[in-house]
Amino acid sequence: METLIWILAAYGMSQILVYGTIFDKPRNWITKKSTFFGDLLGCMMCTSTWVGFFFSLTFYSPTLAMCSIEYVNIFFDGMLASGSVWGLNAIIEWFEENKPPKEEY
Repeated sequence: METLIWILAAYGMSQILVYGTIFDKPRNWITKKSTFFGDLLGCMMCTSTWVGFFFSLTFYSPTLAMCSIEYVNIFFDGMLASGSVWGLNAIIEWFEENKPPKEEY
């Protein structure tokens, strides 16, 4: 259950950083100052990798809980966050693109 909550929290944080209107001004400023960080904040997969690293270092490490491989767990947590967030985002985008047309009454 902790891993599912961790993945959903990583998705939420990545969603806010990449698409959230509250970060429009900082994101635009960062994009103007640095191509690397601008690209990072415009990519759901890239941002979620770093969110996974951050979550692993500060909150909880799902891979350390599953198998006790110290230090390498941070890398695998980043990959777990990236893959799961990308998968969730792909599913949500598919539903947004393929939603049925509105019926007018």
